[in-house]
Amino acid sequence: MADAPPLLRLRGITKAYPAVLANDAVDLDVGTGEIHAVLGENGAGKSTLMKIIYGSVRPDAGTVEWNGSQVDIQSPAMARELGIGMVFQHFSLFETLTAAENISLAVSGTIPELSRRIREASARFGLDVEPDARVQSMTVGERQRIEILRCILQEPRLIIMDEPTSVLPPQGIAKLFETLRKLASEGIGIIFISHKLEEIRALCDTATIMRGGRVVGVCDPREEDARSLTRLMIGREIARPRHGAERGDGHPVLEVTGLNHTPENPFATPLRDVHLTLRSGEILGIAGVSGNGQDSLTQALAGEIETPDDRGSTVMLEGKAIGALGPYARRKLGLHFIPEERLGRGAVPIHTLSENSGLTTYHRGMVNWGFLNLGRRRKLAAETIERMDVRCGGTESTAQSLSGGNLQKFIVGRELALAPRVLIVSQPTWGVDVGAAAAIRQQLIDLRDSGAALLVVSEELEELLEICDRIQVMFRGRLSGSVPVRDTDMDHLGLAMAGDFDALNSSQTMKEPALG
Repeated sequence: MADAPPLLRLRGITKAYPAVLANDAVDLDVGTGEIHAVLGENGAGKSTLMKIIYGSVRPDAGTVEWNGSQVDIQSPAMARELGIGMVFQHFSLFETLTAAENISLAVSGTIPELSRRIREASARFGLDVEPDARVQSMTVGERQRIEILRCILQEPRLIIMDEPTSVLPPQGIAKLFETLRKLASEGIGIIFISHKLEEIRALCDTATIMRGGRVVGVCDPREEDARSLTRLMIGREIARPRHGAERGDGHPVLEVTGLNHTPENPFATPLRDVHLTLRSGEILGIAGVSGNGQDSLTQALAGEIETPDDRGSTVMLEGKAIGALGPYARRKLGLHFIPEERLGRGAVPIHTLSENSGLTTYHRGMVNWGFLNLGRRRKLAAETIERMDVRCGGTESTAQSLSGGNLQKFIVGRELALAPRVLIVSQPTWGVDVGAAAAIRQQLIDLRDSGAALLVVSEELEELLEICDRIQVMFRGRLSGSVPVRDTDMDHLGLAMAGDFDALNSSQTMKEPALG
């Protein structure tokens, strides 16, 4: 076995686009039963390389060997025939189909048979998916679970996983890692992409580090620490966000009392008697496993779902009832929203960054006498690109041409440039590299220190503990009381995310009234 060729061998893989050299003579070996990490900043070339392995992108130069034989992987279908499966960061699902119907496009079997297998695999791997639910009604987290299950059900010999843990609570991550280790012990190779360096150190046998499209190092991550991996990945030290002392004098800005909402989609989670108070000069975090009502909550607060007072609940902004107002009216009052779904809600995929910069800013000097101010729009896009270090070909690059992390940096920068009084952010650093994540978190803290009120919805408990002043937990449409960050930890929050709200009380952290 020691003389056996690697399961996958890449040599000299090169791929150039008009504005960027995505891959520059990349070499990569993945052995049978090996869990191999590929690390790099957003825009380092990881996604392009994975798409080449999976056959959705053709390289300009280089060779691919599979199980010792050179192959030309011309399509994803051919990759799947060889035994290569992939879980994309940007999903490849048909929104009008159910979970089972989407999986049936890649896995043989009748819909009833697949539904049974989906439920079995969901229970085994801790990936809750309802086979009969339509994708268009699902959160980003639920969609990623479908991608993971679709890949596993194909029984591949090599699995490529791009940010698979972003939808899981701590307990779920441990269960997924146990599953991946079992798959590896059975001879399945795994390429694992994650910006969570502690996950890489805990799970992976080898790490290939990319920077600027090139391989800059290969190491055993178990022999490194997070700081040394960061230096290898981005070439410098990363400062932790500086979280100043709590202001303590913030007045209520956004108040929600008795919010109830039953979505039209029968598979979506209804909101049940939700209470929260968001004060000026603070960051309130909302923790929870994806699919527990966070999407409905942010939509209700941003105005995408209107909740008039006559339904028995109130949403107040600076003492004004806004439940019946839409997103535009709320933006004019100073309430801005950054959704978790970047392509489609945060940005129009086929539009340029210049065009996308005007989507939420046109009421702020982008229109003069009924005409778009194209120069001002381009200027805002250019300033956002420079300030947020967005890796792209310029203001005329389309949103869909950017990596997920770079598009997120652009969307966050666009909204922060408007200095909102209230900012609701969903999954602010999902799929963003460690350097960019630290920069985004610091900017959110700086906005808080300026007196703004921020509500951050995240499944990253480390992120919430790092930047928030208080945290509430959402489970099956209900919201726990708030707990000061200084009085809780990941273990108690993880239990609350599984429905045990008493875990917050048991740690003697409840310092505020039950309504938050």
